[in-house]
Amino acid sequence: MNHPVTSLSSPQPPPWSGFWRGASGMLPLCLSVVPWGILAGSMAVQAGLSLPQSIAMSTVIFAGAAQLVTLGLMLSGASVATIVISVFFITAQHFLYGLTMRETVSVLKTRYRLPIGFLLTDELFALSCAQPKEKLTPGYLIGAGLTFYLSWALFSLLGIAMASSIPDLDRYHLDFSIVATFITIVVPMIKNLSVLCGVVVSLLLSMVLSLYQIEGAIAIAGVCGMFCSVLVARLRQEA
Repeated sequence: MNHPVTSLSSPQPPPWSGFWRGASGMLPLCLSVVPWGILAGSMAVQAGLSLPQSIAMSTVIFAGAAQLVTLGLMLSGASVATIVISVFFITAQHFLYGLTMRETVSVLKTRYRLPIGFLLTDELFALSCAQPKEKLTPGYLIGAGLTFYLSWALFSLLGIAMASSIPDLDRYHLDFSIVATFITIVVPMIKNLSVLCGVVVSLLLSMVLSLYQIEGAIAIAGVCGMFCSVLVARLRQEA
């Protein structure tokens, strides 16, 4: 007598499970968006963008560091080519994010992949790296990413509104929130010597090159830090 074969694989969680868990997990990182978003919104107005253009820059482009660099270059009169090249290198890490998350996201349906791709930020990538793969459901990723997106849009709108009443918001050094954000992202990911060496080399080299006003200091420091990290990992035969 034949008996039905029992599947040994664990049942897959529903696609939207973990939505609220992802949203709540992202909330602490959203605190950094308050000064950062306000600064981006106010700079858009100072750069001469209209109200619809200022709103669209935050809600459609949705790239904090790239927005600030673009607006700064616009204020300095930089050419379109300079802005495009600068933004390309600033956001190039998203290629690595995509490759790292490919195994998790590529098996999903298009209706899940597209919003996850749009919502993918440094913060969402860092949050996903801290989670077991089996918990990275579409609901978790979209819930976390959407929470950050709405926070960014809200405080950018606040910055746009404040630009007319509080001029020159950039003199209050709100851009320091960018540094604080990346510290909270990078530090928890330092789990071995190779990563520590890469971070230290990138940090010190970026400071030295910036001190001597070398163009592309941050990009050069980042690439050198990655090479250093890979070299140390191979010498130590890390997995």
